[in-house]
Amino acid sequence: MKISVFGLGYVGIVSCACFAKYEHEIIGVDTNEEKIKLIQNKKSTIVEEGLDELLIEGINKNLITATNDFNYAILNTDISIICVGTPSQQNGNIDLSYIYNVVDQIGQSLKEKDTFHTVLIRSTVAPGTVRHSINRIEAISGKIYEQDFAVASNPEFLREGSAIADFFNPPYTIIGTDSDKCAKIITSLYSSIEAPIYTLLPEESEMIKYANNNFHALKITFANELGNICKALKIDGEKVMDVVSKDTKLNLSPYYMKPGFAFGGSCLPKDVRGLSYQAKVLDVKTPLLNSILESNDHQIQKGLQLIYATGKKRIGVLGFAFKAGTDDLRESPMVTLIETLIGKGYELLVYDKSVNLSNLLGKNKEFINSHIPHIYKLIRDHIEDIIEHSDVIVIGNKSSEFKSALHCNQDKTIIDLVRIDKAKTTEKGYVGICW
Repeated sequence: MKISVFGLGYVGIVSCACFAKYEHEIIGVDTNEEKIKLIQNKKSTIVEEGLDELLIEGINKNLITATNDFNYAILNTDISIICVGTPSQQNGNIDLSYIYNVVDQIGQSLKEKDTFHTVLIRSTVAPGTVRHSINRIEAISGKIYEQDFAVASNPEFLREGSAIADFFNPPYTIIGTDSDKCAKIITSLYSSIEAPIYTLLPEESEMIKYANNNFHALKITFANELGNICKALKIDGEKVMDVVSKDTKLNLSPYYMKPGFAFGGSCLPKDVRGLSYQAKVLDVKTPLLNSILESNDHQIQKGLQLIYATGKKRIGVLGFAFKAGTDDLRESPMVTLIETLIGKGYELLVYDKSVNLSNLLGKNKEFINSHIPHIYKLIRDHIEDIIEHSDVIVIGNKSSEFKSALHCNQDKTIIDLVRIDKAKTTEKGYVGICW
């Protein structure tokens, strides 16, 4: 394929060299004359292990050239990859002006072009950037999206120091487009790289890079805070985190990576408080750890706000144990939600087949008596009773039997806190807390 790469910084120059390895013809484009001259002299614009050799190989095969002529590059390629910078502004927002400068130039050049052109935004951008870019190109060029051109999000996952290896062995390739034609072109572009390809909506693709980088930052901060506590206790924090990382069933896995309602149960809240207290005693600052329970409480408040927003008072709750298939009510966020609604005068009915009051013993019985003593009057034995006598149905855990509530009378509002059906998103009478 013939590819123009806009921006010859870190991502751009690595992309030039690596795509040329697969015999694609590359035109690198930049406004910086020094970068153009470096490439023309077979030198890289950055320092990265293995890049010089790869770049020289591509130039010697006449597969890599460089220019500052935007129009020439666009008219002589089928795909344009945007790799320009998106720096932070003072208020924390990202500066997309460099992206839109390239997008506008592409729009101008497409006036002269009769063949289909694909634009990939490889830079990290805010969700909505692809959609806005499509509108700008249509307005400037007079061309029609999907008929004459397409724009897609194609985030990179390159680490400085291992960028070449990361390019050839990515965790996955993300294609953010709603155009089937565009998706096929990009899939073909990456056909030589053995990695799963996920085709998503542009906004989902754009958000993935932010999600990844913020998660990496979160993990580093967590490890640092835990390491600081360990050092104060004369424990080797690296050994602790090394073993923590070996658990791929829970610690490094998809298990806890599902947006939804707050966490609860007998372990997590207690242990977060316990570790934060240890840090306080040791005079070790842990702002991340200290924020966990506050953020968790906010998710409960968000669930309550969804209920308040309906303007209805008759509320039915399906599932109030903190996890489906258990009778554990200790620190269940659903218990907190129920308790709050009772205090505000809402009419509640609740159902959970795993919570049989006559069988409750010990801590569970003590918890229910101290937190929501009126629970005896609220529990019903059948889902149908909840649905019939409630205007709002709140789904509180993932018991499969609650799926039946999704098909109840249209005049009822379903508020789903756990995504009981992954195919549904907020619309009409159905409200998902995070979807």
